[in-house]
Amino acid sequence: MPIEIVCKIKFAEEDAKPKEKEAGDEQSLLGAARGAAAPRDLATFASTSTLHGLGRACGPGPHGLRRTLWALALLTSLAAFLYQAAGLARGYLTRPHLVAMDPAAPAPVAGFPAVTLCNINRFRHSALSDADIFHLANLTGLPPKDRDGHRAAGLRYPEPDMVDILNRTGHQLADMLKSCNFSGHHCSASNFSVVYTRYGKCYTFNADPQSSLPSRAGGMGSGLEIMLDIQQEEYLPIWRETNETSFEAGIRVQIHSQEEPPYIHQLGFGVSPGFQTFVSCQEQRLTYLPQPWGNCRAESGLREPELQGYSAYSVSACRLRCEKEAVLQRCHCRMVHMPGNETICPPNIYIECADHTLGPCCLLPSPASPSPPSSPPPPSAVLLIALAPFLLFSPWTLPPGLSLIPYLQGV
Repeated sequence: MPIEIVCKIKFAEEDAKPKEKEAGDEQSLLGAARGAAAPRDLATFASTSTLHGLGRACGPGPHGLRRTLWALALLTSLAAFLYQAAGLARGYLTRPHLVAMDPAAPAPVAGFPAVTLCNINRFRHSALSDADIFHLANLTGLPPKDRDGHRAAGLRYPEPDMVDILNRTGHQLADMLKSCNFSGHHCSASNFSVVYTRYGKCYTFNADPQSSLPSRAGGMGSGLEIMLDIQQEEYLPIWRETNETSFEAGIRVQIHSQEEPPYIHQLGFGVSPGFQTFVSCQEQRLTYLPQPWGNCRAESGLREPELQGYSAYSVSACRLRCEKEAVLQRCHCRMVHMPGNETICPPNIYIECADHTLGPCCLLPSPASPSPPSSPPPPSAVLLIALAPFLLFSPWTLPPGLSLIPYLQGV
């Protein structure tokens, strides 16, 4: 017959206590580990820190000379680290950049620059009328007398027109130009454009950027060669030197791009009469970094010119615009060579107000110095650097008053 066996086992309460004790021991060990990871004072933290020197300077133990030296060394190292980090941060925030020069091969056909010529003498003595002498007395230093030597104070003359005076009494290129040759081809006064500067009526060769003349090679015979008669017999008898008159005689020349107006009284060089003067130039194209890395003028998406009166922005155009605003604000008129449609200053205002205003109003930067805030550099610019002109004593002597200017392009 089948037999069923039933087995019952009863656990006592004492058998469960060891398991509860083991669980409590594990929790106590975890709590102790957490307590060790969070030290309660600086000495405990310093003794467990991996920062070199902190345990020796701030760890447990007696205070003495050794601990003081370690503390000084630690503080000195920390100060040097913070100083270097601050310098690197300041340098990074200034957005540093490098100036890279990439010499490129010259183009097969390069554009010839514009050449502006001015006679240092502004007014021809024979072309001055009695009214001109009266109105230009303070400007030229001539005594206000008529042709017969009588004082003209009691005479009534019409109001002077500076544009008419400069155009009529200035040296005419057709009379000064004795010979002109460009790249083996004859040229004449019709190839020059009239431009007004601080020297009065001047003339620019190759002034139109739309029809710029090419220069296919450098050296003699590939540039502009002209012979000028400065008409020294027409020079004013200078009784005293003013801002508008000078004791000098000769021609003032500036080489510039077609987009840049001439600023010949500061950027030009002199040519002496009776000598041959050779001039060579080099073209440099500069591309400035935009803001905030540089301080150049940001490009404008507008169609109209950025400077009223000029087709393109340049430092010279900005300088002329700045001078015009200063003269207009103080003298309520503008000088002839300044852009705009405002009233032109009469001769007496030239001396009494305009010339004094032009001195400190704007500063023109040099290529080696940064531009002032009033005339920031453009995003890109073409610099035509005229190498040092030199005189050549020719085997044949030029007549007095004649200047020969062979222009060498791309030497």
